[in-house]
Amino acid sequence: MPRPTAVVCAYSSVGTSALQGLLEAGVEVKALYTYAQGADEQWFTPPAVVAGAHGIPVHMAPAFNADEVFEAIHAHRPDFLFSFYFREMIQARFLEIPRLGAYNLHGSLLPMYRGRAPINWVLVKGESETGITLHAMTPKPDDGHILAQARLPIDWDETALSLTQKAADAGRGLVRETIPGLVDGSLPRIDQKTLGPSTYFGGRKPADSRLDFAMTAQEAFNQIRAVADPWPNAFLETAEGSAKVAWALPTDLPCPQGRFLALRDGVLLGFADGALRLHTLKVEGARLERPSEQANALRVLGISEG
Repeated sequence: MPRPTAVVCAYSSVGTSALQGLLEAGVEVKALYTYAQGADEQWFTPPAVVAGAHGIPVHMAPAFNADEVFEAIHAHRPDFLFSFYFREMIQARFLEIPRLGAYNLHGSLLPMYRGRAPINWVLVKGESETGITLHAMTPKPDDGHILAQARLPIDWDETALSLTQKAADAGRGLVRETIPGLVDGSLPRIDQKTLGPSTYFGGRKPADSRLDFAMTAQEAFNQIRAVADPWPNAFLETAEGSAKVAWALPTDLPCPQGRFLALRDGVLLGFADGALRLHTLKVEGARLERPSEQANALRVLGISEG
């Protein structure tokens, strides 16, 4: 029996792991469409590295939905088309090419958290659980019947990086285990409409990570962990400047709202109902981890000492 074939569109660490899952399931990948790795993305192995190690042709098309890309994929006559954390919406005509269907791996438990940056958003919203979903692609984003899901618990101090790694590990196994059922058509399909209302979140803008002293301490902590390193970080901004809060943790010690306290064992920052103890600030590219340096930086920002 011939091996099933696929064209894969993938990026990110989740895309790399999902591609590995496909290969482990015995799928012959005819081509990978992906992106060049950015200077700020060196923390993960990109899908192109895995593809290169397996002799899979790698393409970085300036516009994926262009006619020449459509014609190239059509010429492969693949059984499957997979999208694993791909950055572009794939046009409807592409979804009609594969004999056995087109499928997307999304980083949430659909139909919740459709849209962009689901891993960051579930942290901002303080969820205790999320997951990944393999679903049939339609012309609408994150639409289509669900083929498989894996649930992921979210630890109280989970970060976007640690949750992304959980999603990558789970995605690899989910893809590997569902391929046989996709090939023989035995995998049940669940209509998302039967699972209750959906939620949708758009891409995150830099301003979405601004810390406000009107936030509760938990809301501020959620904002910080949602964009902790290697993401760009949450930040404080005043008329005098800004500082990134790379990491901080909730504390039971009191601190007046909108002020800071410089203690020997750390600097406290006061929010609406409690405080965070700062661990790392970034100011003009410098990492400040000493409490005295952090206190000086907050004074420069015009934040009052309480």
